[in-house]
Amino acid sequence: MSDQVKVLIADKMDPRAAAIFRERGITVDDKPGLSSDELAAIIGGYDGLAVRSSTKVNAAAMDAALPRLKVIGRAGIGVDTIDVPAASARGIVVMNTPFGNSITTAEHAIAMLFALAREIPQADQSTQSGKWEKNRFMGVELAGKTLGLIGCGNIGSIVADRAHGLKMKVVAYDPFLSPERAVELGVDKAELDELLHRADFITLHTPLTDQTRGILSREALAKTKPGVRIVNCARGGLIDEAALKDALESGHVAGAALDVFAKEPANENALFGTPGLICTPHLGASTTEAQVNVAIQIAEQMSDYLLLGGITNAVNVPSLSAEEAPRLRPYMGLAEKLGRLVGQIAGHEIRSIDVEVEGAAAELNIKPITGAVLAGVMRSWSDTVNMVNAPYLAKERGIAVREIRNEGESDYHTLVAVTVGTEHGPKRVEGTLFGNRAPRLVNIFGVPIEAELAGQMIYIVNTDAPGFIGALGTRLGENRINIATFGLGRRKQAGEAVALVSVDDPITADVAKQLHELPGVREVVPLSF
Repeated sequence: MSDQVKVLIADKMDPRAAAIFRERGITVDDKPGLSSDELAAIIGGYDGLAVRSSTKVNAAAMDAALPRLKVIGRAGIGVDTIDVPAASARGIVVMNTPFGNSITTAEHAIAMLFALAREIPQADQSTQSGKWEKNRFMGVELAGKTLGLIGCGNIGSIVADRAHGLKMKVVAYDPFLSPERAVELGVDKAELDELLHRADFITLHTPLTDQTRGILSREALAKTKPGVRIVNCARGGLIDEAALKDALESGHVAGAALDVFAKEPANENALFGTPGLICTPHLGASTTEAQVNVAIQIAEQMSDYLLLGGITNAVNVPSLSAEEAPRLRPYMGLAEKLGRLVGQIAGHEIRSIDVEVEGAAAELNIKPITGAVLAGVMRSWSDTVNMVNAPYLAKERGIAVREIRNEGESDYHTLVAVTVGTEHGPKRVEGTLFGNRAPRLVNIFGVPIEAELAGQMIYIVNTDAPGFIGALGTRLGENRINIATFGLGRRKQAGEAVALVSVDDPITADVAKQLHELPGVREVVPLSF
């Protein structure tokens, strides 16, 4: 397989990325600087696309890439140049490298703090122009000042550590920051309004989302301490730029250092020339070490996915390490078959899906198992569904999904159960692994039954009565359809019986109608696995 896998590197990237792909047996083409039309013309011939921040990957490019493209890797943290919802809808994994440039970005934020505190860029420009304005540039010390972090994740926590070394007090606003983690980092966790009121310096370290867009709005800036200084090395759009300009001009904000802007490249911006402003052209990740790190990481991540099924740092699908993948693969195969079974039988009646794991399965990462179940169920709606776009399709159809982990003892060493809610009540199927690798159905809608889910099958519900199996075999024989295996189960003697019959040929609508007309038959569903 590996000699058939191809990756396109569409942006300038450290050559070690291409070397890693080739070492793993992947064919790689390094073609930076492609136009949108050039990219669309060739992308359909690749399994993976590696980019940085220059190449825009929109829905049109993804349509041109189908059905082959499986993964887009961003060497860096921001994925704003990639249409992630479009990728999810088309079943394409989007990965980034959120930790490869963390130290570099954090150090740039600290450098910006020093530049603001001592007006270094302005003093440099003045001095090199032949002036000696020693009394003009009166700075402030960082020691003893309060630094407010908006966002205290990976980069924010590094900034906090460096700030402590500068003897600063640190207060952090982050809804995801636990009290225990705040104590560990030595920061004072606070709400946003309190941070704005207390901070002498504010740095932003949060992604740009609907919740964080304009987090430093005009109203928020008005709540800040007079003379506050602001640093943004995270994402443009977090600050209302027009409001910041007004605050700088009024003197309420003493200075601002921006590495990012709402529109980039920022060849022009209304803020430019405003007193107290320091700007850099999105240099947060621009160090030799960071560029090498993210190139190596994205090449390794994409290779693991394309060759082993491992998913690391994906933004639109649960992670699955290369080490986990071999152990989880049989469970995912079982889960997909169970989802496929219940999806074909319950079909468009499904309103909710519960995925339950017991025994050995309860010790595993349940997210990929759930993804496989959804992929199986959603194949009733789409023939191009996979683990990536299945949750998207389920959400689009208003299907609620729940995961249940039961660590108690089970009748089986390991068990995966799928229960779908329908307008006619819940329908539950259960499966296990024989020898930890062979998937088997063990219960369908409350009826114990053992069956291998493979190839062409027929699901039949009938009244348990003598002569039915013979009549069924005869009718299939008359249509020259050979029976491969026959699984039977019933609720009680002379009650409702279930048959899962594996056959060598697909069951046509006409044959299904003939079977439905047999005495005692209540339901016939042709199945395909």
